Amino acid sequence: MSGPLQSDAATPRTPEARAAGVKVALMVVLLLNAISAGLKIGVGARTGALTVLGAALESTLDMLSNGVAILAVSIAARAPDDDHPYGHEKFETLGTLGIVAFLAITCFELLRQSISELTGHHSAPSASWADGGMLVASLAVNGFVVLYERRRGRALGSGLLLADAAHTASDILVTALAIVSLALSHQGFVRADAMLGIVVAMIIAWSGYQILRDSIPILVDARAVEADRLSAIVCTIPGVVGVRSARSRRTASGHFFAEVTILVDGATSVSAAHDFTDEVERAISRELGTVEAVVHVEPA
Repeated sequence: MSGPLQSDAATPRTPEARAAGVKVALMVVLLLNAISAGLKIGVGARTGALTVLGAALESTLDMLSNGVAILAVSIAARAPDDDHPYGHEKFETLGTLGIVAFLAITCFELLRQSISELTGHHSAPSASWADGGMLVASLAVNGFVVLYERRRGRALGSGLLLADAAHTASDILVTALAIVSLALSHQGFVRADAMLGIVVAMIIAWSGYQILRDSIPILVDARAVEADRLSAIVCTIPGVVGVRSARSRRTASGHFFAEVTILVDGATSVSAAHDFTDEVERAISRELGTVEAVVHVEPA
């Protein structure tokens, strides 16, 4: 996930419709993750392979994070109220932090078990062709989930769906490593499972970092565009003498908010000043997309 989210033309225009679309997508993903987790748990229980158990744990945590995400989206869709005059959309972004927390648990447990096996004496896991086939089936399910979530995340402008897709993308590599681990163990490489378990843990940690990198700027209201660029757009309006301040932020769904203070000639009438603010709002919206702009006028 990189850069601000931009939804396509199919994006529902109301928060309620968008939230409903996101929840339906999450429910589909929850069902698919349950199938994937079931396959991995079955293989992991029979073989005792760390990489398989790590993949199974991650898929199980996927299901839990889907449940958290559905709750977060339900709250985020609520209309603005007295306590939250700007709406509840950041609750959806908070849901992505829940995904990171689940990833951290998986990473820690997998590292602990892998190091324990490397420093101790353990027999190599054994697996049948049926076990390998089940993991390949799980891999296919994960691949479909990633494609589905990315498509719906972009269509709905949902940072939560895109974050979960990034998480599930790591599942594909994790499951592939589990298959490699079983194959190497079958060839007599006793410590292959533990060594690849550490690699799997690192992949999970990297996935969590990427989600944090994209979520934190939204939570802390990082600027959406450079102030100089915003000022340059405003100064294209005839009659605007200058810009005293320019601020911006963006939500997880890609909505852009701007606050600017413009300077106009001191003799400008109230009516003309109002016209200036309308022109500034239209210019910002035209250049930067969906926007809610607050324009304050001061005499130069």
